Amino acid sequence: MSNNFIETMTISNEFKIIVNRLFLVVILLGIFFHLRLFKKKVSWYNAKPDWKNPINLPFHKVNTFWFWMIGIVVNGIVYLFFIVQKDVEYIVLLFWFCLFFSLINAVFEEVIWRGVMLSALNEFTSTGYAIFVTSVGFGLLHLAIGFSIPLSLLISVAGVIYAVITLKTNSVYPSIVFHIIINIGMVYSGFII
Repeated sequence: MSNNFIETMTISNEFKIIVNRLFLVVILLGIFFHLRLFKKKVSWYNAKPDWKNPINLPFHKVNTFWFWMIGIVVNGIVYLFFIVQKDVEYIVLLFWFCLFFSLINAVFEEVIWRGVMLSALNEFTSTGYAIFVTSVGFGLLHLAIGFSIPLSLLISVAGVIYAVITLKTNSVYPSIVFHIIINIGMVYSGFII
């Protein structure tokens, strides 16, 4: 419904995307009122990151900080391949859009999916189920900005990574930073506009 409303607006595509992402506030308000109505308290991982908990992979343990940092660097290199093919004017022209989109989108999506939803589901279900549901929901939410179903499901994999980082650090902030980097790469590489 919001997409149809936004498409009727006579504004630039960039501004339409920003307005679309601002509608994530509606989801946050719905969650907030639901929690207030049922007097539920959710800890949304609003804490300083604790990097001490390792990530246990099948055959070894990985330091969570280095897992996070390697993920950011690898994604940065992948997107850099696309970005260097763009003109400098293109990058300068998109600077403010990139900044606003990346911040708004990453903060709202991470607070919704890894903050509130992961916290609430993890309290009442298994951790694996909470990660699965929030990651698939996160991926499918990208259909709202025009991504294909296969790409949206691939984004669900990023949701799993964000969820693991959030749970291991007991903080949503590392996932927000990671998500901002990914968004910057997607904007400047041409995947968003």
